[in-house]
Amino acid sequence: MDILHGSSPLPVRAQPNIAASAPCGCPPLPHPLIAMHHLAAQGAEHHGRSTAADPGSVGTKWAKRIPVIALVVWQAFVLGFLTLAGVENRILLALAGMAGGLSLLWIGGCGVLSLFARNPIYRAIQRIPLPSSVTFFGFVTLLALVEEAVATLMTNCAPLFGVQVGEVYITASADYLDVVLFHSVVAFLGQFATWAWMLSRYAFSPFSVFLLYGLTGFINETLFVGIQPLTLAQWILIYGLMIYLPAYCYPKMPRRVVRWWHYPLAVVLPIVGSMPVVVLMVFVIAPGHPSIHFPLMGSR
Repeated sequence: MDILHGSSPLPVRAQPNIAASAPCGCPPLPHPLIAMHHLAAQGAEHHGRSTAADPGSVGTKWAKRIPVIALVVWQAFVLGFLTLAGVENRILLALAGMAGGLSLLWIGGCGVLSLFARNPIYRAIQRIPLPSSVTFFGFVTLLALVEEAVATLMTNCAPLFGVQVGEVYITASADYLDVVLFHSVVAFLGQFATWAWMLSRYAFSPFSVFLLYGLTGFINETLFVGIQPLTLAQWILIYGLMIYLPAYCYPKMPRRVVRWWHYPLAVVLPIVGSMPVVVLMVFVIAPGHPSIHFPLMGSR
C-alpha cells in the first residue's frame, strides 16, 4: 500500500489500460452509523464506562459476524472475477494470483489469529511494562510491517505467476525497506498515533476500530489512485486487520462514551494526523524519490 504515492495496485486498483438506537438523551443516529454505535455501546462494559448490553449476547455476535462475512464474500467475488478476466490476459491473471496470495496469507492468517488467539495475545500484551498508548502504537506498527512484508513477497513472487518481477506488482518496489520507509508504513505512523490518542480518551470497541480504520484505508487509497468501489471490502479487511488486535489488547479502563459524531471524525482524523509525516517525506527527507520503481503494468 503506497500512501505517499499511491502506486501499489491491487486487483481492480490496476491501471486502467490493463483491463477494461442511541443512548438516552442522544438524537436519532444517521444511517449507517446506527449499527456501529449500538455495537460500541453493547461492548462498552468491556471497554469503557457504558453498560448498555451483554457483549457476549448472540445478537451482538451476529451483528459483528454478518458484516465480516459480507466483506469476505465480496473480496472472494472480486478475486474470482479478476481470475476469470485473466484467462485470456496473463497480466490480470498474475495480478489475481498476487492479490489472492495476499488475501490468503494476510487476511486469512491475521483473521484466524484475531479470532482464535486474541485472548492469549491480550494477556501477553498486558504484561508489557509500557504505557498503553505506546504498546498500542508499537503493536499496530508491527502488524503493518508484517502486512507489507507479505505484499512485497507477492511482488517478488511474480515468476510464480508467469510474469517477470516488475511486470506485475502490488507494491511500489520489490525492496521491502524501500516500501516501508518511503511508500507505506512511514505514512501510517501518524494515523496510528492518532488512534492511540483516541483510544486513550474514548471507549471505541475493537470491532468499530476495525471498521473505522478500514474505511480510512479505503480513503487513503482513493486519495492517491482514484475511487474504485469494488476494492472497498479489500481495503477494510487489509487495513482493519492491522489495527483490530492492538485495539482489542488496549487495557479495559474507564474512558469517555463514544457518541455518534465521533465515528465519522475517527475516519478522517487519522488522515489529518498522517499529513505532517507525508509532507516531511515528500518535500524534505526524500524529495524526488520515485513514486514507483516499475514501468506501468501492461506496458511491456
